[in-house]
Amino acid sequence: MNTFRNTKKIESLSGTWTLHNGVKMPYLGLGVYKANEGEEVINAVSWALETGYRHIDTATAYENEEGVGKAIKQSKIAREDLFLTSKIWNSDQGYDSTIEAFEKSLERLDTNYLDLYLIHWPVKGKYKDTWRALEKLYKDGKIKAIGVSNFLQHHLEDLMKDCEINPMVDQLEFHPWLVQSDLQDFCKLNSIQYEAWSPLMQGKAFDNDTLKELGEKYDKSPAQIVIRWDLQNGVITIPKSTSKDHIKSNSEVFDFELSDLDMKKINALDREERIGPDPDNFDF
Repeated sequence: MNTFRNTKKIESLSGTWTLHNGVKMPYLGLGVYKANEGEEVINAVSWALETGYRHIDTATAYENEEGVGKAIKQSKIAREDLFLTSKIWNSDQGYDSTIEAFEKSLERLDTNYLDLYLIHWPVKGKYKDTWRALEKLYKDGKIKAIGVSNFLQHHLEDLMKDCEINPMVDQLEFHPWLVQSDLQDFCKLNSIQYEAWSPLMQGKAFDNDTLKELGEKYDKSPAQIVIRWDLQNGVITIPKSTSKDHIKSNSEVFDFELSDLDMKKINALDREERIGPDPDNFDF
């Protein structure tokens, strides 16, 4: 079992870690997967920004980029003070189609650049051409950082054989039931920042006895325990919520630290069990 502990500072909601190209990425953000376009996503992003979040993660497939863009405009926060991520969907992959899809994302988000753009899934036979398009957009200054999502080690190795620029981020399903410590180690070795999606196991974290016990010990919710565990593992995390109270409570993880023993207790929950699709076996 990997006992790697993050040595980077975890200080506040405005804190960042530095990617291998020097870009500073906030280590806690808001995910908007399944947040409905319109009022729901606008409210969620607005509440997050009011709370102090400066990192918002969306995707073309979420069909809510327009609402995210509206909330950002309404916030009056300077664009350069925000970190905005989106992702290229599978049906848009390929060189020319990726560049076209990226421009459409910019239009919907009402911005002239992205801080991070990710390949959403490793579509066989397409992700290398898609990556070449991301490299061009990066060189053209339209994206501050480029990365991938749901790429396992063999996908990364295959991509890195031919690419000019290594991915800066790999966003993966990561939670106490799916730790993938070997993949974490591989990313660390290659200066690829690990990022978690579905960190709260789609709500299953709230029912786990170990997490509930640790919550009582630290006077925190199971969600706060998991988010803190992510950060202490050096994993950027983007818990999704459309609840004002949850968005706020998810950010209240900077006034305590999990002990090494408690970190190991959470690591020991690993079952190699996915809640989402398998990157080696998806058909969308």
